[in-house]
Amino acid sequence: MAIKDLLELTVQRGASDLHIIAGLPPYLRVQGNLLAVKSEAIMTQDIIEKYLKEILNPENLERFGVNRELDFSLSFSAKSRFRVNAYTQRGSFAISFRNIPIEIPPIDELGLPKILHAFTTLRQGFVLVTGPTGHGKSTTIASMLNEINETRSCHIITIEDPIEFLFKPRNSIVSQREMGGDTHSWQIALRSVLREDPDVVLVGEMRDYETISAALTVAETGHLVFATLHTNSAAQTIDRIVDVFPDEQQKQVRLQLSNVVEAVFSMRLIPTVSGDRAVAYEVMLGTSAIKSSIREGKTHQIDNILQTSTEVGMNTIEMSLASLIKSGRITLETAQSFSLRPEELSRLMRSGR
Repeated sequence: MAIKDLLELTVQRGASDLHIIAGLPPYLRVQGNLLAVKSEAIMTQDIIEKYLKEILNPENLERFGVNRELDFSLSFSAKSRFRVNAYTQRGSFAISFRNIPIEIPPIDELGLPKILHAFTTLRQGFVLVTGPTGHGKSTTIASMLNEINETRSCHIITIEDPIEFLFKPRNSIVSQREMGGDTHSWQIALRSVLREDPDVVLVGEMRDYETISAALTVAETGHLVFATLHTNSAAQTIDRIVDVFPDEQQKQVRLQLSNVVEAVFSMRLIPTVSGDRAVAYEVMLGTSAIKSSIREGKTHQIDNILQTSTEVGMNTIEMSLASLIKSGRITLETAQSFSLRPEELSRLMRSGR
């Protein structure tokens, strides 16, 4: 089967990912589950090398040969494009494709909470979307950015590795910069972004001290910054940001972060009893109580603030899981496996809240 046929199959089956590994048949990830493409032969090194030559230009093929791994984007059809990672494992080639729809789904269609609409009206500050890989962070941020694109007159700048969703300018103008092709480093791109008259900036992933420091500076200078982190909760997100800095800088960073943080939205895609996936989420808003706990280094208080601030839109992931259980969409066992605080989930189920 040609690579274009495998990509077409990925789109037809609504798969989020396609995996090609030497010694195995191709695998699709559908609704979170990996399924072998049973009709296809075992992939070999020669077949995968042929695929790479078809989808990579000579320059990127040379870079892959030197670095043994490469991130890039691939335009495929009028319906989809792909974020791709080519890599080696046990001395042989492998490729992972992430299916990126051309059309960016609206917030409400994704089953996301309505409070995300409020994030799109912010004029400045830091909005973080967190969670494991493959649980919808990129799609969620894209839906918010596209709402800004459609409803406000802004200059939106994205810095990505690689570019995922493509934005069509509506009421806003959009500049999308890809690592490698459009800029040589996150730090340089974030330093330059302040000279590009931005209103809204997307940092595709905050990976290290330099990226986080630069993103904080952009937010501090009166811009609205969206970013992602691979963390599981609001409290863990704050700790992760602070902990990447040297000890002597952490007090200053807590002050900076407390001044700019507007929201942390942590999310999971949970398997449902009907075979699809539902969004479970945690919402932390930058209230005075939250800002104080960050500034004073008392992030252990954040969970309690979330539990007692539902009237302003905050909630824990356990509250979201409990709601999904009560609606019959997920089982208690599934919820427990995704819960960060199982005892809190049990308490919510007993109390009937």
